[in-house]
Amino acid sequence: MDLRSRYPFWLVKNGIPATYPPLDRELETDVVVLGAGITGALTAYELMRREIDVVVLDKRDAAWGSTSASTGLLQYEIDTDLHELTDLIGRERATRAYWLGVEAIEALAAIVHELGVDCHFRPRDSLYVARRRQDEKQIRAEFEARRRAGFAVQMLERATLIEQYGMNARCAILSEIGAEVDPYLLTYHLLGRCLTRGVRIFDRTTMQRLIHHDGEVVVETDRNYSIRAKKVIFATGYESQLYLKQDVGDLNSSFAVVTEPLAAQPLGDTTPPIDYLMWEAARPYLYVRNTVDGRLIIGGEDEPFRDPEKRDRLISKKSARLLKRFQAFYPDHPLPEIAFSWAGTFGETKDGLAYIGETEEVPNAYWAMGYGGNGITWSMIASRILADLYQGVPNADAHLFRLDR
Repeated sequence: MDLRSRYPFWLVKNGIPATYPPLDRELETDVVVLGAGITGALTAYELMRREIDVVVLDKRDAAWGSTSASTGLLQYEIDTDLHELTDLIGRERATRAYWLGVEAIEALAAIVHELGVDCHFRPRDSLYVARRRQDEKQIRAEFEARRRAGFAVQMLERATLIEQYGMNARCAILSEIGAEVDPYLLTYHLLGRCLTRGVRIFDRTTMQRLIHHDGEVVVETDRNYSIRAKKVIFATGYESQLYLKQDVGDLNSSFAVVTEPLAAQPLGDTTPPIDYLMWEAARPYLYVRNTVDGRLIIGGEDEPFRDPEKRDRLISKKSARLLKRFQAFYPDHPLPEIAFSWAGTFGETKDGLAYIGETEEVPNAYWAMGYGGNGITWSMIASRILADLYQGVPNADAHLFRLDR
């Protein structure tokens, strides 16, 4: 499946930081991780820390799938609002799912610190915004749900949004828990550290067949070599559906632009900078963040995925639409110039939660399917749950994401 179009910003900006060979020999290991994107990298890193022998395999170059098209917003919020998720699965479980997002951001910050690298990880305030009248009730209901759940949130009204943010909106929830990252660069740093600790990494190698034996699997590849392992972990993102009969989610096309660096503000210009994450309550939504080199990333305008060619033909139209919607939010902000634009494919589940765990459909396998707008935080959560499952360690949160829910 073609998961993204053109060359997203991260690919152009970073190039290929490291290269890995294709599989060139027969191997045995504890765990094979299929997928060398952010999910596979975080999972391999967690397994490596627990001294579990790991082989990582990817049919592309590392991080060239959905990871390269990610815009790197890290939020504890999920695609389903807390008050709506509470109606679906109950208050206790819904609240825990949201707090896991907080823990995931904190864990990612700790990993970046542990790696000692610059992957442009920065804590950020987050604004969940209603610009239209019909979305205001939803935002206020969500504010009350988060406040009851113990989150440190503030309700910002129209006057404050105009004065302090230069934003044309009716109201917004302000959260201090959020971050942004270059997900492509983080993936390569994670894989690089794994490599130094004995993890074997191969790309441009496709799994052609998975053979199940008692208590183990054999991954047969297109390179005429195979890997024997106790378990296989599918960290194959939105392509995971290709390996399952179970319907795990719907695929959508999402669009993004990165602007040219914004000019320095002239003396006397009081337009507030956009140094936070903004996410709109409307559907299809708009989101905005900035980069360390003064660009804006603007994305959204999702629609159901049909095929890559049709998705890619929409890029110019959707890019113009994103700028128009940005200008509706920020009427006094100079209209930025687009430097990069692309489209990507992502999935969403019926309740907005990831699928993490096992299924009888594929024995000796674990799944990390972080479908949704915050796939990186789901990947962080999945890495810990799957490592616990492999080691037989009880995990109190695994039931939230089981595949048979």
